[in-house]
Amino acid sequence: MITIAILLLILLALMGAPLYAIILGAAALGFYTLDIELAVLHIDIYQLSNSVVLMALPLFTFAGFLLSESKTADRMLRLSQAAFGWMPGGMAFVSLIACAFFTALTGGSGVTIVALGALLLPALVKGNYPERFSLGLVTSSGSLGLLLVPSVPLLIYGIIAQQMSQQLDMPPVEIVDLYLAGLVPALLMIVLLYGYCVWATRGAAKAGHPIPRQPFDFRELVDALWEARWELPLPIVVLGGIFSGFLVVSEAAAVTALYVLVAEVFLYKEITLRKLPAIMRDSMIMVGGILLILAVALAFTDYLVYAGVPEKLFTLIQTHVESKIAFLILLNILLLLLGALLDIFAALVIMVPLILPVALRYGIDPVHLGVIFVANMQIGYITPPVGMNLFIASYRFKKRVTELFASTIPFMLVLIVALLMITYIPQLSLWLVR
Repeated sequence: MITIAILLLILLALMGAPLYAIILGAAALGFYTLDIELAVLHIDIYQLSNSVVLMALPLFTFAGFLLSESKTADRMLRLSQAAFGWMPGGMAFVSLIACAFFTALTGGSGVTIVALGALLLPALVKGNYPERFSLGLVTSSGSLGLLLVPSVPLLIYGIIAQQMSQQLDMPPVEIVDLYLAGLVPALLMIVLLYGYCVWATRGAAKAGHPIPRQPFDFRELVDALWEARWELPLPIVVLGGIFSGFLVVSEAAAVTALYVLVAEVFLYKEITLRKLPAIMRDSMIMVGGILLILAVALAFTDYLVYAGVPEKLFTLIQTHVESKIAFLILLNILLLLLGALLDIFAALVIMVPLILPVALRYGIDPVHLGVIFVANMQIGYITPPVGMNLFIASYRFKKRVTELFASTIPFMLVLIVALLMITYIPQLSLWLVR
């Protein structure tokens, strides 16, 4: 009977059944095998409503949808170009900065490629950057902001870790700590990628195709600042409010959503009141899907705890892996493979309940683990077969996925170097926190 049910679940998963249904079915089957009343599923699912930071998810998502529907991308690109276009490889640095902050604000890697790609790719090619290099840069940069405030993946990791904190007898993982921990690793990735861009284009001048720099124009910078005057205070509001302790994460999300709503609808007037209900609906459909998966994941997590799976997994790993360094190597390999096969939200809800208890036994800080997890998943966005950025860029730029993947390989290698530094130098993530 149990074997038939397991095979049925596997068959449904292969046929494309919704992820939440598979997870919930697995949890129900697990509790049934342990002779635990299935009514416990309702209790476990309801636990999600106890999360104080849960309100931040729909509010940040709504703000991100508003920004993606307005002309924020154009203003951000103009400002970045005015501020950094004079640097060596200035247009490449502009691309990195614009993509990172737009991804952070909107919360969507694919949105960044759609919104900024049409602007950045022609600008890079016009600036004498090779087309293949430009394609790889834009496609890879689409996920750079996933470690910056207000990162939705870090928020979801924090919610799951907080729900598990009582079961694992560990201090709660604060969302503010995760946001602080992501700052230096995100900047490290940007710096390393910029260094590669300067190195990779060094031969252009020798070949008779020098990369031109945009002369610094103070007037253009002032005009760009004025054009973005209503959006520039947004990072200050979010970062200052959260890190000063004046606002908790849920309050900062509410302030962010209200501020963006007023700026885009009433000040810039780029989003009409008629379009607002459709944007609300689309953003909440996405949030509803995430919440549904999160709720059933908590039920599955409780089953894992009741069944002692983390302890058994730790015992199994410990027999073959003794050192923390070796465990981290295996963890990175596992997460890179998962990032190539699963969407980031699916990977979070499925793997965090399994990995977190084992990582704690090896003495890995849960905040550091959250940064490692998201950094790995960020690389997964440009890794076949499920790398979302590859497919979105393929559709946006009318290029084959294989061509785009080949163009992103050098950037992926740079990101892996950054990932190794983030993994094996915990202070990069923790020195602002601890």
